[in-house]
Amino acid sequence: MKKILSILVALTVLLTLGACGTSEEKSSGDDGKTTKLVVGASPVPHAEILEKAKPLLKEKGIDLEIKTFTDYVLPNKALDSKELDANYFQHIPYLNAQIKEFGYDFVSAGGIHIEPIGVYSKKYKSLKDLPNGAHLIMSNSVADHGRLLSLLEAQGLIKLKDGIDKTKAEIKDVVENPKNLEFDADYEAKLLPQIFNNNEGDAVLINSNYAIDAGLNPVEDSIAIEDQDSPYVNVIAVRKGDENKEAIKALVEVLHSKEIQDFIKEKYKGAVVPVSE
Repeated sequence: MKKILSILVALTVLLTLGACGTSEEKSSGDDGKTTKLVVGASPVPHAEILEKAKPLLKEKGIDLEIKTFTDYVLPNKALDSKELDANYFQHIPYLNAQIKEFGYDFVSAGGIHIEPIGVYSKKYKSLKDLPNGAHLIMSNSVADHGRLLSLLEAQGLIKLKDGIDKTKAEIKDVVENPKNLEFDADYEAKLLPQIFNNNEGDAVLINSNYAIDAGLNPVEDSIAIEDQDSPYVNVIAVRKGDENKEAIKALVEVLHSKEIQDFIKEKYKGAVVPVSE
């Protein structure tokens, strides 16, 4: 009887160890096993693009979980606290600004797309029609100001100080403003479509992800739009060192694939522009 009990105990131990080993293998990403990857993203277009990538990643043994965020602060906090393996919502200048401000040890694992920023107005059909002293409403994110001001400069409305890094330009760097434009930068970026719909201000400068999410078409509905040579590439951000993980490399590879790039072009029709590396 004692021998039988000893054998049963030994078998139980072996089965328990075997089960533990299987669990570790499933999370290791070995051949035939599944690796879970948790990515934070803005709802539009980032989460939509990731949803399209899900089945392609599944073929590579990666189970993609998407967590959506509606602001620009929490996705980086969640990545830093290891709630996420990566996030996909921000462009490079914003990522660099966040690293500088909060000391995040993040890097870009790859650039995926550009969202040309647009100027919207219910009162005027072009920037040239803006009157003297026009009230322009923009995001309160300082990391976006250089981008917005560069767009206005490219349209001939203002001139920025010579010799500065224009991706970091601020309102104080405007040295010529012939139309005496008034800049109102007191609002969160996600509120700008609502402000536009309420017909506030003479023009509103809106990030394309929020514009699309609100039912606006940046190409058709804006009175001016950033050109496609913008340096503001949206990236897959990860903790430093994780860019070399196979699951992260596979994610970037899939997002650069022809299938995903064609999806972006067809769905967003120029409002979101894919890039490849």
